[in-house]
Amino acid sequence: MDILINGRGLEVTEDLRDYIEKKVDKLGRYMNNIGDIRVDLAEVKASSVADRHIAQLTVRNERGKLLRAEERSADILAAVDAAIEKMYRQIDRYKGKGRGKRRRRGKARAAAEELFAVEEELDFETGPVVRRKQFAMTPMTEEEAIEQLELLDHDFFVYYDADAASVNVVYRRKDGGYGILEPELS
Repeated sequence: MDILINGRGLEVTEDLRDYIEKKVDKLGRYMNNIGDIRVDLAEVKASSVADRHIAQLTVRNERGKLLRAEERSADILAAVDAAIEKMYRQIDRYKGKGRGKRRRRGKARAAAEELFAVEEELDFETGPVVRRKQFAMTPMTEEEAIEQLELLDHDFFVYYDADAASVNVVYRRKDGGYGILEPELS
């Protein structure tokens, strides 16, 4: 399990790094197939002192599933503790899903996995594009994409549909249902 700790606007001291690594190592007891963990820490100017420190945990398992938890607090250690507690709940939710069905991986799916295996984040401060993000894309079905959307607690999720061999977007509708955007070249 690889642990990457980043600090933005604050210094990540050895004591803070040791504290985080000790806490994050315990996640391996609850989820045994963790590939890597990314911890992003930030200190921002906020209108409320209670929201000054941000801790975000991103856990990727060996199959490519992402779990993410973010918390804000007046103290960075409290933000880390709260984010880790939230991650425990995310892991419980993930493990509770009915994922017993094994799906066959065809040649197209394996080729697509190699194609989308790059993850990199680039920040730009000038021009109309202020942030560009590249991410790993694992081929999945609509049901798996909806599950990933729920696990991340986002409003939309971009995924590679293994059945249709295309990049699609699943989104949460205001009425509580889901929608799928299937782009077509014109």
